[in-house]
Amino acid sequence: MPGENLTRDEARERARLLTVDAYDVALDVRSAVEPHTGPGPRTFRSTTTLRFRCAEPGASTFADLVAPEVTSVTLNGRELDPAAVFDGARIALDGLAAENELVVDARCAYSRTGEGLHHFADPEDGEVYLYTQYEPADARRVFTTFEQPDLKAPFTFAVTAPGHWTVLSNGTAARSEPAASGSGTTTHFTPTLPISSYITAVVAGPYHYETDTYRRTLPDGTELVIPLGALCRAGLAKHFDADDIFTVTKQGLDFFHDRFDYPYPFGKYDQAFVPEYNIGAMENPGCVTFREEFVFRGKVTRSSYEGRANVILHEMAHMWFGDLVTMEWWDDLWLKESFADFMGAFALVGATRFTDGWITFANRRKSWAYRADQLPSTHPVTADIRDLEDAKLNFDGITYAKGASVLKQLVAYAGQDAFLEGARRYFKRHAFGNTRLSDLLAVLTETSGRDMAAWSRAWLETAGVNVLTPQLTCDAAGHITELAVVQEAAASHPTLRPHRIAVGLYRKDQDGALVRYARAETDVDGPRTVVGELTGAERPDLVLVNDDDLTYCKIRFDEGSLATLREHLGELSDPLARALCWSAVWNLTRDGLMPARDYLGLVLRFAGSESDIGVLQMVQTWALSALHHYAAPEAREAAGARLAEGALAELRRAEPGSGHQLAWARFFAQLATDDSELRLLRGLLAGTARIDGLDVDQELRWTFLAALAATGAADESDIAAELARDDTASGKRHQVRCLASRPSAEVKAEAWAAVVDSDRLSNALVEATIAGFDQPGQRELLTPYAPRYFEMIERIWQERSIEIAMGIVRGLFPATQGDATTLKATDDWLAARPDAAPALRRLVLEARDDLARALRGQECDTRAAV
Repeated sequence: MPGENLTRDEARERARLLTVDAYDVALDVRSAVEPHTGPGPRTFRSTTTLRFRCAEPGASTFADLVAPEVTSVTLNGRELDPAAVFDGARIALDGLAAENELVVDARCAYSRTGEGLHHFADPEDGEVYLYTQYEPADARRVFTTFEQPDLKAPFTFAVTAPGHWTVLSNGTAARSEPAASGSGTTTHFTPTLPISSYITAVVAGPYHYETDTYRRTLPDGTELVIPLGALCRAGLAKHFDADDIFTVTKQGLDFFHDRFDYPYPFGKYDQAFVPEYNIGAMENPGCVTFREEFVFRGKVTRSSYEGRANVILHEMAHMWFGDLVTMEWWDDLWLKESFADFMGAFALVGATRFTDGWITFANRRKSWAYRADQLPSTHPVTADIRDLEDAKLNFDGITYAKGASVLKQLVAYAGQDAFLEGARRYFKRHAFGNTRLSDLLAVLTETSGRDMAAWSRAWLETAGVNVLTPQLTCDAAGHITELAVVQEAAASHPTLRPHRIAVGLYRKDQDGALVRYARAETDVDGPRTVVGELTGAERPDLVLVNDDDLTYCKIRFDEGSLATLREHLGELSDPLARALCWSAVWNLTRDGLMPARDYLGLVLRFAGSESDIGVLQMVQTWALSALHHYAAPEAREAAGARLAEGALAELRRAEPGSGHQLAWARFFAQLATDDSELRLLRGLLAGTARIDGLDVDQELRWTFLAALAATGAADESDIAAELARDDTASGKRHQVRCLASRPSAEVKAEAWAAVVDSDRLSNALVEATIAGFDQPGQRELLTPYAPRYFEMIERIWQERSIEIAMGIVRGLFPATQGDATTLKATDDWLAARPDAAPALRRLVLEARDDLARALRGQECDTRAAV
């Protein structure tokens, strides 16, 4: 039998045979708090009763279960020998009847990788916290299931846990009673509506739990009442701003009910902020899980609150796009993720205080998409997902951010009213069912009157990002005689697409601001489109194609416009236009068309006047990438010094106590290298130095200490003393990162061994160790690990869970070396291993592409120095 992977063909065959009627799942997790002895993993009891029908009596199939031990398997009253039918990942089922009942009693393993039922022991108080995370296919680590999205069924859970714990699942707790034997309590939950296995959930532990209620009068006069819950670890309760979470939640529920005309169908709405979470959040209906980093332990910028609100709304959109109506197979993952990403931003702007959400979308989310769409692994929004390993890697910038950008373009193309009416029909027509691309296109064709098939072929079924560039001709009197938009595509993905765009003309006003004085919307289709409406307008200082960010494309500038930006980027009065220009000059840098020194020069000149905090933080992130990867190696030290000097000046200049001040403080810490800069950081930690308004709280203390540790200005005793101040789960992660970041060969060897040669670390501590290990200022120390990386990655891929393996393969790739030797080593590995796991090759190919792009950027920067 195959191992843990599942192919699309296998899933289709099983769906053809089976209809699932119900699951009853009983979990006993009292072992989570018991002493663990023995060489094997800590386990819990899982008993599943699965009722299903078979279209061809006598046929064979299999159920999915990943467990160290199966105690018994009973099919239609017939006892099966676990040793004969269970191979570690599948249970063989032969001789099926028309109606079947499968009962499996197993010992499943708690997870320390964030996959399945994760077990976390809080170092602060010793308490244990559990939660589940399944997508795409880890429910089988907790109970027996048919692990594919199109075999939906109602699920009824019963969970036996320590009596003082809070226990939640998708359904409402129907009753609790003393455990049948021993101590503890068994909580029985109401059956769910038909849902896919990957969105079932259990959260259990001594969580801090707060409640509220959402009420709404429906069109028929009845009242919809949704009990709301929000929970986090007890150690985070003092930082938990549940009121703000409930405010955004209620705003989102109002917004989606107004537009979807389909009442939230899943009863209650709990939101659990859980430790050591691998992703941002998960849309389990009635029991949404989030990474606990969204509970802010210190001062953060407005951008962080906006980001959390966006994620809350993204997951809420999934209640309709993904949970109510679910894709048939992972090929159409975009049917939920692209929609949720778009609807999250749409609701953010339309329902909350974060009315500039489209600026963040243009600057941050699209940046993710543009990078992903230029990798060798790029794929259409509707992808070809052969198996679960493919699915795991396709939770990427294409599926989320490009798909959302394409939907934003669709709204401009078809109209918002037609788009939302299509969504309403889609929900009502396919509620509790599964769909494909064609189902969505059908309703959008009905509501828009547009040819959705042609639109889909251009936008959803082809890969790559187009480049739009203005061509400007003016007469002697200074008026436009022709303004055209040229569309280009990469040779590897040559599709030219229809784009609905706005073209903005900008010039300096009497106060020195760059303001828009003319705008025209047009449809770009083909290699060259003339924008006739702007003929005769006065010559602009700047032409901005894709003004207002209506389409998905990279934008370029004519020579005059680029010259204007070099001198006046910070003077653009419109924040969205400014964000688009920052993104465009960063793309020029990534593409080797603008020297890194020029981009860093723009940052030094204009970032200090950037009013949007989210844009500023993104520009700072790009500046670090430009410095460490795209700058000519011989120029890095001087460029870093200039950037640090500029960051410190902006830190001192920023409004005291502002988010901008905090952003500049963090940025400065990442750049500090010389003695005076490090003395300032140490003084800020000790309280002997002060910057007016800067609150050096615990999170900022760790940021400063990380910089000191990476430069050798803080040692193990300093890190231990800081942990004593902050002996919490968060503090432990910071400590591990700081320890691994110290510039010592012995330290690097220990960090490497902890991640590569051992699996004792949890997922969060693996991530922290890798983050500390890879420091851009330690290239020589890290050089010996480049060949060792290529020697170990196949073993890691075979031995570790896919989540941990992905983190190691991505995180330890020797990108910091940034040289041709590493590029050649990567090419040699790929050439020698054409039959390596496709998902592993994809990760290495992506890293190789980033490295090759960085080398082209370095060449561009070197040429600029001549």
